[in-house]
Amino acid sequence: MKIVCVADHFMKEEFYRDCMAKFPGIELVSVPYFGSDSRNEMRAMADRIEKVGSRSYPAPAELYAAIKDADILMVHLCPVPRELLEAAPNLKYILTNRGGLENIDLEAAHELGIPVLYNPAHNGNAVAELTICLMICETRNVARAHYALKKGEWRESYPNVGRVFELRNKTIGLVGFGTIGRLVSEKLQPFNVRILATDPNVSPDDPDLAKWNVSLVDPDTLFSESDIVSVHARTLTKERIIGKHELDLMKPTATFINTARAYLVDYDYLAEVLREQRITGAALEVFPHEPLGLDSPFVNLDNVTLTNHRGGDTVNCYSDSPEYLIRAMLELIENGKRPKFYIE
Repeated sequence: MKIVCVADHFMKEEFYRDCMAKFPGIELVSVPYFGSDSRNEMRAMADRIEKVGSRSYPAPAELYAAIKDADILMVHLCPVPRELLEAAPNLKYILTNRGGLENIDLEAAHELGIPVLYNPAHNGNAVAELTICLMICETRNVARAHYALKKGEWRESYPNVGRVFELRNKTIGLVGFGTIGRLVSEKLQPFNVRILATDPNVSPDDPDLAKWNVSLVDPDTLFSESDIVSVHARTLTKERIIGKHELDLMKPTATFINTARAYLVDYDYLAEVLREQRITGAALEVFPHEPLGLDSPFVNLDNVTLTNHRGGDTVNCYSDSPEYLIRAMLELIENGKRPKFYIE
């Protein structure tokens, strides 16, 4: 089988070549490059791709030539429009090293009978680790203390004075119990916390609920009972699922964390709630407009920890993904085992 892989600033050519060296039955034909060499420019491109889709940018010209005889196309951020798929008469699989599918014309792939294997777990561990980090950093004032000390200030007073608690015995509410929500649950086990989750796509008999001592509850229960609410959902239709109703249910001592997607949350109302200290604090990794500007209300709030959408940006999450996808594809071909993340 012949494969064409598209590299970019994050998914490097060497990751593909190291992976394919383990699979002698797969011939790596070409590794075209998509996008910019600049991290900042590539971040902006990724944001546009998520909003605009498969026609946000043209695919590399050399990809059209390379893909003519390919059986497999593997991409990361590179757009995959209809005309690219129509230029590949032998294409049998599209493999994408992302959880998001915005860069792929799924309708065209379906019409042409080309299944798509994707990998929302590729950065799952990285995001889950950052989530635990933010829970501690925000509730224990790590970033605020660091900033004060860098300015020569030994700071003793914070917005959450008298409300600084350990995670132990607290209730953590997870909005979304997919790949990352489950990883967060696993990593919370040593902290001796109560874990709640709400997810319309999860059955009460899902074995991972019992495995990680998670109670599946309705959204109102989660928001009203949690000491920390952490968002791990994603919706293809990009609808808002957290607004005034949900935020007003939170306890004054509670903390809100979002490492998922900004469109899920009414950020304007969240800023108001934080400004009025109706909840204790928040930690935000994602924003409606990125890069975050100085006009953002969160920049001047003292009860919020901000990170710049780097939760999934580790070497491992990129370098390990191609092998995962190839093995999932081979399991399908050789054993008929349908991959977990698979669209026909």
